[in-house]
Amino acid sequence: MELILKYFPDLTSDQQRQFAALDALYSDWNSKINVISRKDIAHLYEHHVLHSLAIPKFIRFRAGTSVLDFGTGGGFPGIPLAIYYPDVRFHLIDSTGKKVGVAGEVARAIGLKNVTVSHRRAEDEIGKYDFVVSRAVMPIADMLKIIRKNIVKTNKNAFPNGLICLKGGDLNEEIRTIKHLSSVYELKKIFEETYFETKKLVHVIIKV
Repeated sequence: MELILKYFPDLTSDQQRQFAALDALYSDWNSKINVISRKDIAHLYEHHVLHSLAIPKFIRFRAGTSVLDFGTGGGFPGIPLAIYYPDVRFHLIDSTGKKVGVAGEVARAIGLKNVTVSHRRAEDEIGKYDFVVSRAVMPIADMLKIIRKNIVKTNKNAFPNGLICLKGGDLNEEIRTIKHLSSVYELKKIFEETYFETKKLVHVIIKV
């Protein structure tokens, strides 16, 4: 939790309470369902919570924005983002029912009112959103083919509507055909921990 406050010192007492509660909740659920790898659960705040919160360091969501979390697993990046943005609506989907069920239980346990969850493949999602967020679920080009139908035309944020993806490694080949529509940000410029050395955030404009 100290790690979150290091980079986000202005959190409200409610937000601090909600972030602090994630440790016990995910540890408990992980003992029943393998939501996060056994080795990784010890690094929950660095590898999952803080990683998710890279998004507001680069792209700010205005109140009333709607966001789809594609392949949320146990709730990342959706749950940390929903805590950080109480006035933004998040819909979390995943094709693995057990994992997305955990995301829903965690959201309920900490009192998040701005989160809904569905056990659903992204191909079957028909809702419309300002942004789709994801953590390295599949190659970006493949993801764009699936989610283009889910992006609304009208922009309400400073950043154009589209995909916000957290990825790692060299992305030159992956974004080669969409370079003119994409921006890449290096997380090592905002987070000093070694884990973020090769991590990146990609914003891809989706023109509907």
